[in-house]
Amino acid sequence: MITPISSEWFTWDPSLLVPASYDLVWGTVAFLIVAAVIYKFAWPTFIEMLDERREKIEHGLQAATRAKEEVAAERAQLADEVTQARREASQIREEAQENAKAIIADARAKAQDEANRILEQADRQIEADRAAAENTLRSDIGSLATTLAGRIVEANVADTEISRNVVDRFLDELEADVSAEATTQ
Repeated sequence: MITPISSEWFTWDPSLLVPASYDLVWGTVAFLIVAAVIYKFAWPTFIEMLDERREKIEHGLQAATRAKEEVAAERAQLADEVTQARREASQIREEAQENAKAIIADARAKAQDEANRILEQADRQIEADRAAAENTLRSDIGSLATTLAGRIVEANVADTEISRNVVDRFLDELEADVSAEATTQ
């Protein structure tokens, strides 16, 4: 069975929404006391905490800005150092190439000097060998000519000085004849 709803449930009492005046006064006084205590003791600490936090944040931002600037400066310095190192490496390579060219030129000059010295020495040796061969030939031809003349005349030439003069004169005449034939050809 359904019971009818009573009307007391729906009665509205204006005191529920609007407090009594003494509650309103004491509530306001209590609020003001709590607000004054908070303003006197808690608010300065809260403001100090906020100021410290703001300072920390500002210091952090300044430190970050300084760090950014330092990093940028270090990067620029590193870039300059890398550029300088590349220039120095290029200069070292150029100097090494110049040194290599100088060493090669020096080695070539020394080799040419050595070759010239060897050629001069060979020319002197050839000249000395030619002169020795000529002297040997003169003495051999002289001795053969003397023997031949002695056989032809059937006389023995006893004086070696005379025979040497005769042979030298004969060879000089022979050399002059050969030189004259060489110039006419």
